[in-house]
Amino acid sequence: MVWTVDEIPDQSGRVALVTGANSGLGLETTKALFRKGALVIMGSRSISKAQASVKELVKKPKSGIIDFIELDLADLTNVNEVAKQIEASYGRLDLLINNAGLMAPPRRISKQGLEIQFAVNHLSHMALTLRLLPLLVKGHNSRVVTVSSGAQYIGKISWDDLQGVKRYDRWASYSQSKLANLMFALELDNRLRGLNINVASLAAHPGLARTNLQPTSVAATGSWLEAIAYKLMGPIFQSAKMGSLPQLMAATSLTAKGGEQYGPHFNFRGYPTSCRIAPLALQRIYRERLWAVSEKLIRDIVDVSYLSTVEKSIKA
Repeated sequence: MVWTVDEIPDQSGRVALVTGANSGLGLETTKALFRKGALVIMGSRSISKAQASVKELVKKPKSGIIDFIELDLADLTNVNEVAKQIEASYGRLDLLINNAGLMAPPRRISKQGLEIQFAVNHLSHMALTLRLLPLLVKGHNSRVVTVSSGAQYIGKISWDDLQGVKRYDRWASYSQSKLANLMFALELDNRLRGLNINVASLAAHPGLARTNLQPTSVAATGSWLEAIAYKLMGPIFQSAKMGSLPQLMAATSLTAKGGEQYGPHFNFRGYPTSCRIAPLALQRIYRERLWAVSEKLIRDIVDVSYLSTVEKSIKA
């Protein structure tokens, strides 16, 4: 039996935040949750683009609610402010889907001077998640789904050059950030379990899905070889709608559990299932090291102390 959006349980009354929600996987995820009755907060750098993306969708009756929030993951200060806005406006959160991402641009830096892929794909999502944990604790059957990619299987963490200062390879940096996504998702779930916090952390990846990431990457680099490669690979790409199924399954399936990863069959294309985790992400010593390094980079800007506060209160 295959898992489709028809298997999503009723989401009425649930509050979900989807990052990168105005296109691709994020837009398809937003649509599916909205149609099942959720209040979906669309996190996007451009509210106007997000509004245009769902203009026709919101006209249909008997669905959920869509709200919009301007979220710039290239700026940790903005991430912190957005978390405050969500806290003030909603009071709780049931689903957080860390979907937004950049893929293989030329080297750029974030507002805080960090390599852009490591900053946007990993650090800002970690910061957002930890900042919103108190709201997730107030939710019902709350889940955090962090979206990785098949690049996790070839990714490595460059411990002596995380920001690509000494040597920058855009694809190696992308793979590093996607492995970091997975490592964060697993370590977060492990820490939540250890503190008996009833929030599950899961990972998902879309396989080969056609989204705006491919043309954006080509436009950013002007690589005609990359453009030809994508054209030749066209027949094996699946749609963004199919690519969104793993993260929707992780977010809503009654059988999905924290610490698991969902992806297409054979990690390539097709309907979603629980899938293999990159071996490097299974090494807790590396997950803890990445956590410590990442926390140090974000803690001066974003309050990410919730887990440590809970741990201290338990020990007291």
